[in-house]
Amino acid sequence: MNQTKLNKYARSVSIIGVGCTPFMYTIEKEETSGLTEGEMFGYAALKAMEDAGVNPQDVDYYFHGEASPLNGSNYLTPNIQIGNWFGMKGKGSIHHSEACCTGYLAIEQAVNAVASGKYNCVLTGCVEFGDSVPMSTDEEDTVESPKHPYKRQKVTMDRFLKTTAWLYDRTYTRSMMAGQELIYDDAAEWYVRTNGITAEQMNDALNWMCINNMRNAAVTPLSLVNFMKDTDQPIPTYDERAEKMGMTLDEYMNSMYNPKMGDFLRAGGVELKCDGAAACIVCATEMIPQIAKNLKHKPIEVLGIGSAACEASTPHFEVQATIEAVRQVYELTGLSGDDLDLFYANDFIITSHLISAEIAGYLPKGEGWKYIVDGRTAWNGDKPINTNGGRTAFGHAHAASGLADVYECCKQIWGEAEGHQVPNLEGHKLPKTAMLRGYGGAQNVAAVVLQRKDD
Repeated sequence: MNQTKLNKYARSVSIIGVGCTPFMYTIEKEETSGLTEGEMFGYAALKAMEDAGVNPQDVDYYFHGEASPLNGSNYLTPNIQIGNWFGMKGKGSIHHSEACCTGYLAIEQAVNAVASGKYNCVLTGCVEFGDSVPMSTDEEDTVESPKHPYKRQKVTMDRFLKTTAWLYDRTYTRSMMAGQELIYDDAAEWYVRTNGITAEQMNDALNWMCINNMRNAAVTPLSLVNFMKDTDQPIPTYDERAEKMGMTLDEYMNSMYNPKMGDFLRAGGVELKCDGAAACIVCATEMIPQIAKNLKHKPIEVLGIGSAACEASTPHFEVQATIEAVRQVYELTGLSGDDLDLFYANDFIITSHLISAEIAGYLPKGEGWKYIVDGRTAWNGDKPINTNGGRTAFGHAHAASGLADVYECCKQIWGEAEGHQVPNLEGHKLPKTAMLRGYGGAQNVAAVVLQRKDD
């Protein structure tokens, strides 16, 4: 595999404000049904500006990320359509799409723009309608059909899966690794085989990742689980489901109500597609006193971002790309897994949660599954992972998920994580250093390292 050597940024760049919508099934509630892309992106953007103590005039440029704008919003140039919603009419912008890695690479785009010296302060945001699509005005609905400007309808799984064909070039991919439906078990099989654990131990780890994610989401205000609480279709925790069925938690997780989808992965280990948006303000650290005079918290410096991409012709491509991205950023920063207080992984296939944490050295190789089963990776454990609940419980608004993780990570580092602030960690009253491992786009991987600036 090709390797890349990262160079240090030309100047320090920090995150100074974050914003996020609730992750939602927008069409399920009267007050959110009819929301447009501009309204959702604009909400997150304005919240990020408010958090940073800046206004639109202070922001030089904005980045717009969306995984599937044509399918989800019926735009080819979505960044152009929305600037009025957050006061940036006339400002330059660009749209980008890297599927489920979009939100993590949104940080890289913004940091590069500021580190270069071209801009001092930029907004980077992502939005996605992962649960609904624009309502067609034609009887025969196609991508090209005219769409209603704000009415939406539930996206069926059949329609969603058709869009995954746009992600994968199957011409040269290995027969058992070509499509999204066939890669679920790869990382689990690899982990079992290379670490010598049993299938039963892997099953326990997969189940406890789901349990911990759901428990984390239940105490996270912006999660899909909380959004759905007061509807007629709530998303109960696994503890609640087991109690309702008169089962123990272990019995429920291994029952027909959480069926296997292959040799290892169960239904609970797959994303909850939903709608949402998130954004952050990125600023040259040296310029913060001039631009964000009312900044209420410490800047969080972006120390480095490792990136790699391997499509499905590469055996165990998620593993290999993660190894390379992590190597790059550790080589650049001189850090290791021992320096991390928090870890986030885009776990729309929940095995990502375990393998990436071990590759990053946040959990010990071959032993991470024990930490998960023992509850040590829950939000109130000593090795917290995905404190917001991850993709299987916080929700997965594809492009927006990465920036939602950045939002959550920054709130934890600032001590502002309402109702689920991680406990005091060794050496810090609050977490200080974190890695976010992004994954997506058949398949892009990013390893983002953030650290609070205390001096």
